[in-house]
Amino acid sequence: MNRVYFAHGMESGPWGRKITALAAVAEAQGFAVESVDFTTTRDPEARVHILLDRRPAADGRLVFVGSSMGGYVVARAAERCPVAGLFLLAPAFHMPGYSADPAPVASEHEVVHGWDDDIVPVDNAIEYARRHHARLHVLDSGHDLNDRILTLEGLFAAHLQRVVAAHPGESA
Repeated sequence: MNRVYFAHGMESGPWGRKITALAAVAEAQGFAVESVDFTTTRDPEARVHILLDRRPAADGRLVFVGSSMGGYVVARAAERCPVAGLFLLAPAFHMPGYSADPAPVASEHEVVHGWDDDIVPVDNAIEYARRHHARLHVLDSGHDLNDRILTLEGLFAAHLQRVVAAHPGESA
């Protein structure tokens, strides 16, 4: 079965507004959904280990989705656990306390960021997307992107469709 793993940001929880909305999109396309609870630590590298300790896997296509610190976490995890899809929302790249510059392995790689993000500069996402040839969407929004849920749902649905199309031989 195809599977999506979600990683929330530093201040949110495993079933916040964005994750709940995007999980419904994934389930509608036949993906199983897991949202990891990282609230036991604020350390980004510890969160990477928490995700990898779950041994993320899928019988079909594996997709990671992360928001803010969760974007950093899934990008780092995808260095050691290649994924069919990587969908990053305002990822916390090049921030103080985040030691690595992720180099994930993903067939479909997408970044969504807000022009008015006052937490993670949009230029960080632009540079990351340029370096990794990731599809980039910059929206008229802030860091949490919660005012663009409908747009995020559409972008994520299209992302999952591209993942499926890029890996046709894998089981649903």
